[in-house]
Amino acid sequence: MIPISKPNLDEKEKEAVLAVLDSGIIASGPKVKEFEAAFAEYTGVKHAIAVSNGTCSLHTCMVMNGLGKGDKVITSPFTFIASGNSIIHAGAEPVFADIKEDSFNIDPDKIEAELKKDWMKKIKAILVVHIYGQVCEMDRILALADKYNVKVIEDAAQAVGAKFKGRLAGTFADGGSFSLYATKNITTAEGGMVTTNNDRAAEIARSFINHGSEKTYYHTRLGYNYRMTDIEAAIGIVQLKKLDVFNDKRRKNSVELAAHLRKFPWIAAPAEGKDNFHIYHQFTIRVTNGKRDDVVKMLAEEGVGAKVFYPIPLHCQPFYKEVLKKIPSLPVSEKAALEVISLPVHPGLTDTEKSAIKAAFDKINGRI
Repeated sequence: MIPISKPNLDEKEKEAVLAVLDSGIIASGPKVKEFEAAFAEYTGVKHAIAVSNGTCSLHTCMVMNGLGKGDKVITSPFTFIASGNSIIHAGAEPVFADIKEDSFNIDPDKIEAELKKDWMKKIKAILVVHIYGQVCEMDRILALADKYNVKVIEDAAQAVGAKFKGRLAGTFADGGSFSLYATKNITTAEGGMVTTNNDRAAEIARSFINHGSEKTYYHTRLGYNYRMTDIEAAIGIVQLKKLDVFNDKRRKNSVELAAHLRKFPWIAAPAEGKDNFHIYHQFTIRVTNGKRDDVVKMLAEEGVGAKVFYPIPLHCQPFYKEVLKKIPSLPVSEKAALEVISLPVHPGLTDTEKSAIKAAFDKINGRI
């Protein structure tokens, strides 16, 4: 089976981990600080705070921006559940706005429609999700934030190295959140990163992820143990140096595969916005003939590890049906959930595997 994702690790990561083990400092220590400094330098932000995973990163972004009970946060329903859950973890309430059909990202027009509603005066922030590795329309979203006096947080879990108008994901807003899970474009196995240019927000974040402590055994707020280990950070330092090469390979694989798939009228290949640098955390097509599930099954029979990200929008999840006072109608997200398939384009993909994916679609086209 050709895997949908594959961590790209070699002897350098192994050597880095062994060096940490030999040092005797395996919890959060000097390697975490080194990784934070490297990540801040790469993205061009003042502060990068390493955490134990992407969900913790999102929660931290909420808290460091003062979001909590009684607040509402607009976000996308077409994402992994951690995006919405982070709002609830902070004590706030999610408000879902529909996505754009071409990019799968949240629609600025739908954001403004929610901001205009009189009963939504408690909206304090917008959590944008750069889904699949393509940055949202940040110029329009930041203009809305300024107009309505709300904060913006970026869920860049899938977008490390992605750009909009030449600027990197996670650097536009009041806070950026990254995931470094095993399937991401770079990995620390688990792990995440918070980015901000706000000194006070960074102070709150560092305290929050360390039991609310600003100095040893002195706790000024409720906090959690969200720290990253030096073992993970050592892997991240090596991986970050490879990020641009990894993303370049993903882009080349995506261009090649898209060119082949566009000959099939029942497939809509992913589109890169004119102002975007898409890093294809997921290469996601639409199957427009209503036979998505059949195609997934046939791909599996041909040895192609395709996946559906995501089959159920957040507002349709059982948990959110209990949480939301009213279930909204979000037709673009609901349609996308019935049509999307993500295909392997990871940097470890071989020419033989790419040929096999193309051949599988040729074969399926004759059966569909």
